[in-house]
Amino acid sequence: MDRSIAKQPAGRGGWLTEAQLTLALAWPLVLTNLSQFALSLTDALFLGHVSTEALAAATIGGNLYFAALAPAFGLALAAAPMCAQTRGRGRGHVRGQRRDVRAALWACLGICLPVWLVMWQTETVLLALGQQPVLAVLAGDYVRALMWGQPFFCAFVVLRGFLAAEQRPRAALVVSFASIALNIPLNYWLIWGGLGVPPLGVVGAGIASAVCNIAAFAGLLALIARDRHLRRFRILGRFWRFDAARLREVARIGLPIAGSMALEIGVFATATLTIGWLGAVPVAAHAIAMQIASMTFMVPMGIAQAATARVGLMAGANRLREAAQAGWIGIGLGTGFMALSCVALLAFAVPLAWLFLNAENPGAAETAALGASLIVVAGLFQLADGVQAVAGGALRGLKDTQVPMLLAGFGFWVVGLPLGITLALWGGFGAVGIWVGLAVGILLVAGLMLARWMRLSASGGLTLRRLRA
Repeated sequence: MDRSIAKQPAGRGGWLTEAQLTLALAWPLVLTNLSQFALSLTDALFLGHVSTEALAAATIGGNLYFAALAPAFGLALAAAPMCAQTRGRGRGHVRGQRRDVRAALWACLGICLPVWLVMWQTETVLLALGQQPVLAVLAGDYVRALMWGQPFFCAFVVLRGFLAAEQRPRAALVVSFASIALNIPLNYWLIWGGLGVPPLGVVGAGIASAVCNIAAFAGLLALIARDRHLRRFRILGRFWRFDAARLREVARIGLPIAGSMALEIGVFATATLTIGWLGAVPVAAHAIAMQIASMTFMVPMGIAQAATARVGLMAGANRLREAAQAGWIGIGLGTGFMALSCVALLAFAVPLAWLFLNAENPGAAETAALGASLIVVAGLFQLADGVQAVAGGALRGLKDTQVPMLLAGFGFWVVGLPLGITLALWGGFGAVGIWVGLAVGILLVAGLMLARWMRLSASGGLTLRRLRA
C-alpha cells in the first residue's frame, strides 16, 4: 500500500482530511477542464462576431465532432481509475501504471483512425440529416480542420488521468492555460487573416484548436519528463510492446464509459440537429446556451475526475469505507457549486447571451432573446447535472461503468430526447422544448446515478470488493 494512503485517518476524523485532499486534487482539474473548454468557447466567441451562420455551423460541426470523439475519449478516461487502483495497491505500481498508460494510448490511437473517416464526411452526414446546405458546408470545413488534433487531445486525457492518480494535476493545468494563451491569437489571426494568410473563417478556428491540442500533449509530455518524481515512470518506455491483458482491461472499463459519453453527447448532438431544422437563429441561440451550460459543467466534471482518483486510490488500497467517503464528499462539493451556478444563470441570462453576439449583425436581438430563455432552462437543471457527473465519476473509481451506461441510455434516450423532440416539433415550443426535454433527462439520470452510488456505498465492503476485482 502507498505510504501516503496509509497515513490518512479513517472514520469520522477522515472526512475533513478527505475533503481537503479532494479539493486539492479537484481545483487544478477544474481549471484544466475550464481551460480546455475555453478552446471551443474562444471559437464560439470569435465566430459569433463573424456571423450567425458561422456560429451555427461551428456548433453543428462541433457536436458531430464530439459525438464521433466519444469512443476514443471513453478509452482515454479508463486510464484514471486503472492508474489510481494500481497505485493504491502499491507493490509494482510504477511498472503497472506505465502499462496502464501505454494500453490506454494504444487503444485511443486504434480507435481514432476509423473515427476520422466519419469526421471527414461531416458535410455529407449533415446533408443526409436534413441540415441547411450552407451550414453543412461550413460545418464540414470546420471539422476537417479540427479533427487533426483529436489523437493528441485523447493522449493528453490519458496523461492527465495518470497525473490525477499520482495526485499531481498541476502540470496539466499549466499546459492547458498555455494552450489558451496560444489559441486566442491564433483564432484572431486565422479567422480574419493577416501576415500573408487570407481570412479562413471557420476553417481558421478549427486549425487553431487542432494546433493547441497538439501543443498541449507535447507540453504535458515535456513537463512529465522534467519532473524528478514522474520521470522515473518512463511513461512511454517500451511503447511498442503489445499488452493484451491491459488492453482488455482498458476495453472493459473504457468502452462502457465511451458508451455513456456517446449516449450523452449523442443526445445533445441530436438536439442540435433537430434545432437545425428550425433555422440559423435557433441554432445560434442553442450554441450560446450550450457554451454557458458546458462551462459550468466543467467544475463538477473536474470534481468527478478527482472523485474517480480518490475512490480508485482507496479501493485499490482496500480501504473500502474511505472509498465510499471520498465519493460522498465529491458529490457534496459538486452539488454545492452547481447550486451557486443555478442562481447565477437565472440572474444573468440576458447579459450572458449578449456576450456572444454583435448587436449590428442581422438576427442578433432575436438570437439573444431566445438564448437567454435557454440559459434559464439550463440554470434549472444545474443541480441535477452536478449530481449525475460526480456520482458517475465516483462509480468509475470503482470501475463500475456498465450499469451507469445503461442508466444514461434510459434517461437521455428513452425519456429526455423523445420528450424534447415532441415538445419542440409538435408541441410548438421550438428550441425551448428541446431544452426542457434535456432537463428532464438529466434530472432522471442524476436520480438513477445517485441511487446506484447509494446502494453500493451503503452495502458494505463485499459489494465494493466485487466491483474492484
